[in-house]
Amino acid sequence: MPATRALIDRDPFTRRPENERWFTRGIWPCAWVSCPGAPAAPQVAAYRRAFTLGQPATIRIHVSADERYDLFLDGERIGRGSERGSPDSWFFETYDLDLAAGAHVLVARVWALGDQAPGAQMSVYPGWLCAPQDEPWISLLGTGAAAWEAKRLGGYAFENISAPGYYFAVGANLALDGAAFDWGFERGLGGGWAPATARDPGADARTRVEHAPLHLLAPATLPPMLDRDMPPGRVRFAAAAPAEGGPIRLADAQAADLDAWRALVERDQPLEIAPHSAWRALIDLDNYYCAYPELVVSGGAGASLRLGWAESLFNEPAGHTKGNRDEIDGKHFFGLADTFRPDGGDHRALETLWWRCGRYVELQATTADAPLTIERLRLRETRYPLEMTASFAASDARLNEVVPIAVRALQMCAHETYMDCPYYEQLMYVGDTRLEALVTYAITPDDRLPRKALRTFDASRLPTGLTQSRFPSRVRQTIPPFSLWWVAMAHDYALWRGDRPFVESLMPGVRGVLDCFAGYLNADGLVQAPRGWNFTDWVPAWDSGIPPEGELGVSGVVNWQYVQALTLAARLEAWLGEDELAARARRRAAALAERIGAHFWDAERGRFADDLAKRRFSEHAQCLAILSGQLDAGRQAQTAAALLAGDGMEPTTIYFTHYLFEAYAQLGRADKLLERLQIWFDLKRQGFRTTFEMPEPSRSDCHAWGAHPLYHYFATLLGIRPSGFGFAGVTIAPQPGGLASLAGTLPHPRGEIAVRLESDGALLRAQIALPEGLPGTFSYGGQQVPLVGGSQTLVVPLAL
Repeated sequence: MPATRALIDRDPFTRRPENERWFTRGIWPCAWVSCPGAPAAPQVAAYRRAFTLGQPATIRIHVSADERYDLFLDGERIGRGSERGSPDSWFFETYDLDLAAGAHVLVARVWALGDQAPGAQMSVYPGWLCAPQDEPWISLLGTGAAAWEAKRLGGYAFENISAPGYYFAVGANLALDGAAFDWGFERGLGGGWAPATARDPGADARTRVEHAPLHLLAPATLPPMLDRDMPPGRVRFAAAAPAEGGPIRLADAQAADLDAWRALVERDQPLEIAPHSAWRALIDLDNYYCAYPELVVSGGAGASLRLGWAESLFNEPAGHTKGNRDEIDGKHFFGLADTFRPDGGDHRALETLWWRCGRYVELQATTADAPLTIERLRLRETRYPLEMTASFAASDARLNEVVPIAVRALQMCAHETYMDCPYYEQLMYVGDTRLEALVTYAITPDDRLPRKALRTFDASRLPTGLTQSRFPSRVRQTIPPFSLWWVAMAHDYALWRGDRPFVESLMPGVRGVLDCFAGYLNADGLVQAPRGWNFTDWVPAWDSGIPPEGELGVSGVVNWQYVQALTLAARLEAWLGEDELAARARRRAAALAERIGAHFWDAERGRFADDLAKRRFSEHAQCLAILSGQLDAGRQAQTAAALLAGDGMEPTTIYFTHYLFEAYAQLGRADKLLERLQIWFDLKRQGFRTTFEMPEPSRSDCHAWGAHPLYHYFATLLGIRPSGFGFAGVTIAPQPGGLASLAGTLPHPRGEIAVRLESDGALLRAQIALPEGLPGTFSYGGQQVPLVGGSQTLVVPLAL
């Protein structure tokens, strides 16, 4: 291996006396460099350092770029970055270069697109940083110390996207002109190189001097993103393309044409396209993928290749509805698309700077006077290396069919951060992320992405104490209720994973969020609508997802959510030994719940209203009231009855149904949970490969907040939940909901928890295995049975 990527958990430069002159007060021994003459943004530049070694050596380097980089060693790509962060936490990656004696060249392609970059990409100024760990390598390879060169790469242009439903946050389409491109730049070839311009020295958060905005550097927290060849998919349509485009019509495809395109895509057999012709091929990847595409072509001067991506095809030319996602005949392709214009050279590799995503890929090829040979279409899958190590199986096959769909949605929304969706936004929102993290805890022991999410949102907090709703993001947005869900995220991590120092570091932020909400209490002691977008759920009857009176007035839903956050914070404080703060949070929660009851309880209907006029009602208010733990027995029973009946209330949609399922779990009504899963049971029949954003017509086909039923498979149906800080104990309280059998394994910090449930209609047989040393309780039908490490079997009367 010429280079390997390493994760470090300490300062990059060891504080040795010989290094003190380079590394003091957070200042690095190397500087950021920029490309002379390049525009501020958008720009694509290359940086090179050619060097010679007299003997073999292994050199550790730390690198970063603003905004992104590809790193090449002797012409081979060895990594991508920088891991996405913010100016106050700008990540660098570490590589160990295993080098033979002789000549070498290190090249970085760095792109900075400014407003045309994905919305989650922040920036200080475009530049490149390479800092070897030690001398003598600093003077050999360090930017600002060694003779690095740079040049602007030609041929790149960026076009705004006009696809239906487009949202600004995915960045611009790429248009690459091969005639102006610097072929061979990755090997350091070509002319136009000039000395790179030194900028600020590298600096980390320990910098104590006055300074202009800097990249405050921190070690990358995540492993490299997945980078592997993916299945090529199958060509479902290929035909000469009409000039005006139009719908896919399978009757237009000829068998010989399909065979030729399938040979290209599925078997890497070159395809020659004659001069003055136009073709269109549609590839079905048979699953949802995020991938870097690459086309290898020869000839074709003056030709145009358009590579488009779509989650599914649309029924109408205007792109409003999609129908069954498996169907393509008569439907329209609209998508994110990049354009490549070959220069006529041989074996030209045409690639994008950023990944694309979806299930369908459309390739349009138009030639001029010269024939074009497409030698290969290669797709490299990218995402966070999240894999399901848990297992689940049920006697109802519909439950099993949801598992790969939910897992795939989570994987596609897990990259250098979580994200709401890969196709439309690529932004990490608190509301989405809480549910994504809960699913992560249930299916894998890897908690690095939840930790980064918690830390990232903490760093986003505003002077008010609230977190930003999404971060990192170039555009600030505040959804105050999402800050309360960040408090819940901190609670979830403490419960499922522990790590006391880490949780303690989050508590100033937790307290800041709650204190901010306390500042919104009005004369009646109720939360007046906080400033910002008080989004709760995409309920069709609610304007912009805001519950009644949530814009300017007093919302019952928002008030109940604050009560729940106070309750969770009280548990956090108690776990950390802060008894006075825990007591204060409990008092606040109880007092606010009492005031909510006085103002929002509708005795005639036996439920809580959304508004003070008691004209509007929702499942949301009932869910949060039940989950608060603040209701007396009488109101708890009435609220539960109203929720279970479900009449006269706005129902939860995909996202907030997680909290409905939590309420069902608390009420012991998994049968109702199974009823409401029907929308997920329909996904496979409707052709989905991932969970969607909202009931049809859904904008996004891949929204990982819709993966939350997978959490409930383990936490509610199998009933596996932590019973204390850091999963120090486990409670297994199964709710089979009429299923004949259920089985699953769940990762635990000490090993694996396995549960198998079987019912014969009268008795429930439970086979349970816990890691050694993990205490537990089996709770079912009013019985509480202690559990110990190892295997055990219990047989109890079936609860009806």
